[in-house]
Amino acid sequence: MQPKEGTAHHDNPEVSKQAMQLTAQRETLPPMLDPTLVIPTTVHAGRPLRICMVAYTFYESDNRVMRYAETLAREGHHVEVFALQPGRLPVEENLCGVDVYRLQSRLVNEKTRFSYLWRILSFLARSFYRVSANDLKQRYDLVHVHSVPDFLVFSALVPRLRGTPVILDIHDILPEFYCGKFGVSKDSMIFRVLCWTERLCSKFASHVIIANHLWRERLLSRSVTDEKCSVVMNSPDRAIFSSSEGPLPKRDRFILLYPGTLNWHQGLDIAIRAFAKISAQVPYADFHIYGEGPSKEPLLVLIRDLGLQGRVVMHEMKKLREIPAVIENSDLGVVPKRKENFGNEAFSTKILEFMAMKVPVIVSDTRIDRYYFNDSLVRFFEGGNEDDLASCMLDLIQHPEKRRELVANASEFVAKNDWNVKKYEYLDLVQDLTRQAD
Repeated sequence: MQPKEGTAHHDNPEVSKQAMQLTAQRETLPPMLDPTLVIPTTVHAGRPLRICMVAYTFYESDNRVMRYAETLAREGHHVEVFALQPGRLPVEENLCGVDVYRLQSRLVNEKTRFSYLWRILSFLARSFYRVSANDLKQRYDLVHVHSVPDFLVFSALVPRLRGTPVILDIHDILPEFYCGKFGVSKDSMIFRVLCWTERLCSKFASHVIIANHLWRERLLSRSVTDEKCSVVMNSPDRAIFSSSEGPLPKRDRFILLYPGTLNWHQGLDIAIRAFAKISAQVPYADFHIYGEGPSKEPLLVLIRDLGLQGRVVMHEMKKLREIPAVIENSDLGVVPKRKENFGNEAFSTKILEFMAMKVPVIVSDTRIDRYYFNDSLVRFFEGGNEDDLASCMLDLIQHPEKRRELVANASEFVAKNDWNVKKYEYLDLVQDLTRQAD
């Protein structure tokens, strides 16, 4: 079944800077790829580049950073990544052609603003030293810094002063992210300070990448000029997220799945309470959650209080390359974000990953997800409404034909919007910036 005419969100070109600027001006048109577009298949010509990435994240679990780095490495460039240290992984390691340096350990459990800021400042100091020292030994052609936080871009101060272009890649828009994480009002002084910091960091950078079109409009209104800001969406890399060709082994249990960070705005408590409402009606179904974050302990308490031990199962966070197998061995994805504040506009790559792995997905009707998807692609529920989510869960569990219809439509959609298509926007940007610097 094809998406309904006039409602599908993938009929508009978005493969060049000019096309993206035009899209932003046409508010009535959804910003997805033109299905008639011919996708380039050749690699970008030019000399191999020396590229540095800095990210306050676990590289092996962050699909966005890994996807950029491995794409550049496959193009023949030398890529170094400075990131966080999870567990007992080596301090230095080459992964798929990318040199990964793990500078600092981290537990994703910050409950106070001070602990959050202190860890980030420590990482900023370490990354500033390493980037500066490496650049002075052999100059980088490009530095790509991933936010949050925005001010991590100043780890590239020495290369920037030497004329090297610097990309600031804003995964999560910091003022709204901070307010959502710590319950701070947008009328507060700290919000204004963060907006000022955003403007300063955007001015320092040569170019700003933002993760979705709603946030691009926000940045244009307060921090950056139109020609200096591009959208690169968090699309799945088919080198990692590719479903098996043959039939999967049959399972005794029906698995609902959430893989990702465990923060309040992700709405996992809503999903657990929704599952509790239907668990007796579907005794053959379980809800599996993979991830880490500050909400983990409260979620474990909720599971116990609802008597769902063994039915709602909490797993440790997986490496990115382990996630596709986890998704493929599930029957129904759940992305239950809250619609308040940050969650309402934060695009979740999990939705596209479920689509790429041919698993139907239930999605909160947030502003951002309504912007990109429609009812033929995902099953929407009213964000925050556990009764509505429970109804959607039960309906899709009991009706496999509805799941198959969603999978068929979503598979066509994601094929036109995965990283194999979108990577050329990023490679063109890298080529333009480095050519200008030569």
